[in-house]
Amino acid sequence: MSVVHDYVNAIVRRRREPMEPLGFQPNWGDKPRRHKVYDGAVRFPLPAGERTDSALLSTGFGADLGHGAFTMDTLAGLLRDSYGLLGRRLGVQANNDEAALPQYRSAVWWRGTASGGGLYPAEIYWVTGGAGPLLPGVYYYSTPHHAMQRLFVGDAVSQVRAAIGDDPAAAATDQYLLVSVKFWKNSFKYNSFCYHVVTMDVGTLLGTWQLWSRAHGLALRPALTFDEPALNRLLGLHTESESTFAVVPLLWSGADTSAAGSPTPSRPPDLAPRVSIGETERSRTVLRFPTIEEVHAAIVDAGAARPAPAVLAAGAAGVPAHDKTEVQALPAPARLDVPVAAALRARRSSFGRFSGHPPLTTPALSAILAAGAAGGRLVSDIKRPDGTPSLTRLVAFVNHVQGIARGVYDYDPARNSLGVVSLDDVGLFLQRNYFLPNYNLEQAAAALVVLARPEAVIDAVGPRGYRFVNAEVGAVAQSVYTACAALGVGCGAALGFDNVSYSERLNIVGTGEWPLLLLMIGNERAGEPNFDYWIN
Repeated sequence: MSVVHDYVNAIVRRRREPMEPLGFQPNWGDKPRRHKVYDGAVRFPLPAGERTDSALLSTGFGADLGHGAFTMDTLAGLLRDSYGLLGRRLGVQANNDEAALPQYRSAVWWRGTASGGGLYPAEIYWVTGGAGPLLPGVYYYSTPHHAMQRLFVGDAVSQVRAAIGDDPAAAATDQYLLVSVKFWKNSFKYNSFCYHVVTMDVGTLLGTWQLWSRAHGLALRPALTFDEPALNRLLGLHTESESTFAVVPLLWSGADTSAAGSPTPSRPPDLAPRVSIGETERSRTVLRFPTIEEVHAAIVDAGAARPAPAVLAAGAAGVPAHDKTEVQALPAPARLDVPVAAALRARRSSFGRFSGHPPLTTPALSAILAAGAAGGRLVSDIKRPDGTPSLTRLVAFVNHVQGIARGVYDYDPARNSLGVVSLDDVGLFLQRNYFLPNYNLEQAAAALVVLARPEAVIDAVGPRGYRFVNAEVGAVAQSVYTACAALGVGCGAALGFDNVSYSERLNIVGTGEWPLLLLMIGNERAGEPNFDYWIN
């Protein structure tokens, strides 16, 4: 068993066998900043970004990959709608931080993309070459300012291309978004559990970028395999505490691609130019968790060979076969013809607001499930152009849905149908196996469980396969969240459930398949007090 195998097994059994460090308590008074601070870095405000009502969410969930090129306006719109601060929320809900929310220091500034733990540990860097509107170099996206901070001036494109290797999308441009994860922004709260959470956070961001770019007809295909230490050196990061998890080449309007595919000049790593400006840390004490560092080191040290989709398919999630008498066809999905920007602005977590009355309509359930399946087709350098093979599948625990009996169902996206696993009242099971007081799962219309085969993927493609799986799980979550927002339906995500109990209930023990995320959906109580302040 590898370190990563051991970690996966510890994660899914943590309710029954608690993970180290036992008894850990976060030091909330010494928590890290929500946003990085680079003192002295010049800041360049970004435009408001292109906003068009014709960029529909339904198109974002479609199969068309988009062929258009980015401009400064569309890049600004992508960043603002996904990770920029969009406003402040203060609503009466069942989460345990409500008493502190009216205080400005504890204000919740919301974004279009979901995040486990609420501190958004993903960071975004822009590497731009001669085709860009700013001097070539490395820039950091400052989310609270919706601005770029210049960290380095010079040729960084050659280093990015060399790190990615043989990839046509990377060679066809000199513009790249690099997504890193700063572990302390999550581990201060979740300790050793952090790595499981943040690898899904990367997926939620990439999932947002996929649906946004498709809605706007833009080409976008992230790379998940590359020389990670090389890019960390470029960004001035220490690999054990922050690391690059994704590189997104951006086809740029007016760029000269005549050099595409040409050899990339190489130089010794110690002589390669790099960011020298350091981040200013807020926390007086930054803790290190051996489990996180060991798992991360095992993945990085294993290298980043790019697996073929056929090899990755060995870990794909398949829908179990059901007898025709046990299959219920779903109606056509409700239309999601709302602007993608509006849907992202409406996205939020329900936190105890669910009500089983009225029940959810079947067209709404059909649309939400279809959106989740679309998120599972997260396009990247390890997938086919259509986003297959999918590494995840969905199971629905139904409580309050019109025309569907209470019970557990396998969702088949190819047939838009539900296969009966069991017909019974699932409300008590759902609530007994959830560990926090902020949701009444019996009042949710349905609880969608994201299942995957992480160990099979690791066996097929190596330790990095764990990150492939969790990125897809995160993309599924973001897709479900956004579809619910477009329909005016509540949604919430949870990792705090007994994975083993769900496996037993689904009769999948020993199959290698594990429930990895719980997504609760349903109508909310009317008339709940709320406050929304939109920045833009």
